[in-house]
Amino acid sequence: MKLYHLSHTDLDGYGCQLITNQIFEKIEFFNANYGDEVLVRINQILNSLKKEEKNFILITDLNLTLEESKYLDEKVAEYKNDGYNIELQLLDHHGSGLESAEKFNWYFLDITRSASKITYDFFNKKGFDLKNISKLIDAINSLDIWLENDELFEYGKVLMRLIDEAKEINRYMFPNINISYKHYVLLNSIEYLDKKDGHIILDDNIYKLKKSFFQKDKKDTLDNLVTEYIVEILTQRKDNMSIYYKGHKGILTFGIQNSSIVGNGFLRKNPDFHFFMNINSRGTFSLRANNQMDVSKMAYEIAGGGGHPNASGGKIKNFKEQFIYSELKSFIEELLKSKEEQ
Repeated sequence: MKLYHLSHTDLDGYGCQLITNQIFEKIEFFNANYGDEVLVRINQILNSLKKEEKNFILITDLNLTLEESKYLDEKVAEYKNDGYNIELQLLDHHGSGLESAEKFNWYFLDITRSASKITYDFFNKKGFDLKNISKLIDAINSLDIWLENDELFEYGKVLMRLIDEAKEINRYMFPNINISYKHYVLLNSIEYLDKKDGHIILDDNIYKLKKSFFQKDKKDTLDNLVTEYIVEILTQRKDNMSIYYKGHKGILTFGIQNSSIVGNGFLRKNPDFHFFMNINSRGTFSLRANNQMDVSKMAYEIAGGGGHPNASGGKIKNFKEQFIYSELKSFIEELLKSKEEQ
């Protein structure tokens, strides 16, 4: 059996996925904020299902609208009629999902617990041993449903900031590594849970904890460690991320933080690339070069942007919000091709 687990993009949502990561060997994670991204991720899951194995679709910490629920229910029914073996389960605690919960038996709603606590109890009742993370889940629960008098509430507040600020690995560009990073910091926060003033000690050590994920053989600043880590990943994947403009070879990234530092680092390590383009989900982009082309001219030509020869940017007009790298890359390639032909 393979699990396809869609969850929210906050502490509670990632807590749910931490639980299933302790249980399932074959698992693929998806994350969504509310709005258009929910159906984008649901369709990603549906397109990933395999006819030759059992597919378990689990959605946590996301309340689906009635329209979204109807769509998912109908699509799963179609797949089942075509011979697919599918189990569907939603576990949530948002009261706004009541209408869907009353209509669909796969939609479980309980407003008295966080989604991670619901998920923990769901699998604990099935006999899975999750004692190693039980207190961590209690801390997440305390914060998420705001139990201010609970002894773990302050610890939960620190966990929330830990996850909110764990943005060094972009979830659109590197979804699997992003999940691994968040699970790493959550699991390594457990050692502080039973210490006196553990929440304060954890707060003091957030930077140290984050740096330990990226550090290899030498100490350095977090920015430098993250840059080296991401540049290494980009270098490994550069052939599949290459784009071209007027004879110049570049790499396209999606939502990279500190794109100036990362871009310059990548171009120094890969001199056969002439430019580095980073774009966010709403169409704002930055361009970096290393004296091999004038990216201010490129920015102007493709979007009326500008800047300096080695550092420029702009915003693509009428840009449709993007969530999937491959679709963004296809869009940018068509845009660059059209501008070359003008």
